[in-house]
Amino acid sequence: MENNPNSSRADRKVIERNRRNQMKALYSQLNSLVPHPNSSREAMSLPDQLDAAANYIKKLQTNLERMRERKNSLMGIGRTSSSRSSGTKRPEIKIHEMGSALELVLITDIDSGQFIFNETIRILNEEGADIVNASFSVVNDTVFHTIHATVGESAPGFEAAKISEKLNKFLHDDDGW
Repeated sequence: MENNPNSSRADRKVIERNRRNQMKALYSQLNSLVPHPNSSREAMSLPDQLDAAANYIKKLQTNLERMRERKNSLMGIGRTSSSRSSGTKRPEIKIHEMGSALELVLITDIDSGQFIFNETIRILNEEGADIVNASFSVVNDTVFHTIHATVGESAPGFEAAKISEKLNKFLHDDDGW
């Protein structure tokens, strides 16, 4: 077996060229995912592209954290236990199935009621339920929402159970309640 130094050097050059081409393709892909304020798409140096990507990711993380805080404040999460004991209630949902029709009674506090109601409607729509009627009444700081919906005719019991499971998971999986 011969050791040909030229062959080994050529192999290393090919490997290194392939590595550089792969890195170039990955940088290009990363750059294409980052929005650029310039519509001209002028060529940016590689360090500038990486800086732009890092800044964009930081901006997305900040926006995500701000949205989480907003969601938590809308749902009433993060309040102290003293504010809970002074009237903030854990949301409740009661689901009554009548054939292919569902009646949902959602009981929330006044602060988080709108957000929880909107999420309940979203979940119902995701599961293919048709909202027939929705109403609410307010007593002191408690909101009582009543929602009438219909589910598919094929297996209403199964769909109602699935909807009930999703709604209960949404309301009660969060340790903040």
